[in-house]
Amino acid sequence: MKKAGTADLPLHHGFVPLWLAERMAKLGRAIVEEILAHQGKNELLSRLSDPFWFQSLGAVMGMDWHSSGITTSVMGALKRSINPNAKEFGLYICGGKGNQSKLAPTQLLKYAESNGLDGNSLVRSSKLSAKVDNTAVQDGFQLYQHHFVVSNEGNWTVIQQGMSNASATARRYHWHAPSLRSFTEEPHTFVYGENCGAILNLTDKQAQPLKQSIMGIASESPVKMLAEIEQVKRLVMPNHHDVRAENIDMKRLGAVLWLAQERNVANFEELLLLEGLGPRTLQSLALVSEVIHGSPSRFKDPARFSFAHGGKDGHPFPVPTKVYDETIATLQNAIYKSKLGRSEQSQAIKALSKITASIEDDFVPNGNFEELIAKERADSWKYGGRTVFGKAKPPVSTQLALF
Repeated sequence: MKKAGTADLPLHHGFVPLWLAERMAKLGRAIVEEILAHQGKNELLSRLSDPFWFQSLGAVMGMDWHSSGITTSVMGALKRSINPNAKEFGLYICGGKGNQSKLAPTQLLKYAESNGLDGNSLVRSSKLSAKVDNTAVQDGFQLYQHHFVVSNEGNWTVIQQGMSNASATARRYHWHAPSLRSFTEEPHTFVYGENCGAILNLTDKQAQPLKQSIMGIASESPVKMLAEIEQVKRLVMPNHHDVRAENIDMKRLGAVLWLAQERNVANFEELLLLEGLGPRTLQSLALVSEVIHGSPSRFKDPARFSFAHGGKDGHPFPVPTKVYDETIATLQNAIYKSKLGRSEQSQAIKALSKITASIEDDFVPNGNFEELIAKERADSWKYGGRTVFGKAKPPVSTQLALF
């Protein structure tokens, strides 16, 4: 087994409004169902263990693209989507935030018993992953979230998060069972966070002599500060709230925007079933398609996926609820038809990500990133734009024209 990685995130306070939480759960379920149908449970667990994909998922759901709240809100949305359908999906999410995390062992034992799994082994994995990140890796972050995602075949992924009051940041830790060889030697698949200096990392291979000394010479108190693991994936999100061009792969975003124009969709035979959708919904659907079907190399710039459904804090623009609902409806319709043996629409959605990837090399960004955001914000009221501060309103000149 291997700990998949870590991610560092600015601490954000606030809440997810009900109108967004409900949509996140619906979109989360649709994305999960599509991945399960085309790639299976193990692939979904693998993706959840990748901090870049996880951050991209949160961004495409309309959460703040870089904040610590993505962990809580995304896992909450997935839990509401997956757990009521645990038997159908073959997946279950245990634990949660705060006191909910303490329920993980009981929940794991119950799920294991109903699926013929070794519950004690799963509970041991849950406790050890938390113990390692809280104690063996002494990086100044104390865990306050622990999510254990398990399949009915015994495969699992852990997503947990710690908080540092000193740096006002959160650090997310990702684990993946198939990659894990040892809980005490470089177990992470990813640790998502900013390098805050030297740490005591007893899971590093270089710490083996230190661990032997601790075990063998109890009278000594060895203290050795070790460099943080560099081999694992590491995602560090900036403190600024606004989405900037430097946070985006402009060729990739530009290809999506180009394809989203209605006049271009008809040029691709694979997309004919999507021709009736407006360009703004196609823009969102193309980014959702990439989250579902894209390869790991596609998620190096999670901020790009906020151009699907904006963000609840208004960055890069308010959440376009009408577009969000049309995206969900399109996915749900494709899933329903696939279950009836008609997969054409589902294949068309899959083709979106492939076509945008194929045209990137020839796309030349025009440098009007700020104008793009300004246009999205100006048009937000047309799409039912909302933030935690309220509903988007038309520009003053438009308001005057309406009367």
